[in-house]
Amino acid sequence: MNFYDLTANNMSGKEVKMNEFEGKVVLVVNTASKCGLTPQLEGLEELYKKYKDRGFEILGFPCNQFANQDPGTNKEISQFCLINYGVTFTMFEKIDVNGENTHPVYKFLKSNAKGVLGSEIKWNFTKFLIDPEGKVVERFAPTTTPAKLEKYIENLLKEK
Repeated sequence: MNFYDLTANNMSGKEVKMNEFEGKVVLVVNTASKCGLTPQLEGLEELYKKYKDRGFEILGFPCNQFANQDPGTNKEISQFCLINYGVTFTMFEKIDVNGENTHPVYKFLKSNAKGVLGSEIKWNFTKFLIDPEGKVVERFAPTTTPAKLEKYIENLLKEK
């Protein structure tokens, strides 16, 4: 199984095939609207705007599994991200990242990049960096700020 074999529904409910991002550097993030880390959406959007023309994508997956920090509907979450943080990168429907209903994208990510304490996602804003061939090359803790990801993104974009 490759990252490009997977699919997920965007905020409009349209199925998106991950192979649409083939050949690009992709950052996948589980987001939440009511988390202390939510302001990272601003930094993520800055990264996206800076590198999107060079083949960089961010895929946001809202999740409500951590302290009920994203209880809204997909529409409410989408509007919140746009109004408060100007998010223009691709956001997907709310999913589970842990447990029996873990979305296939997260099953793949977790099996290919375990964290310090195992494969489970520990909190909102865990980040996975995927190279242009669809390999997970790095997993970042929730507290890793978007600005600290720049050198990793730059390096992968140079290799493209």
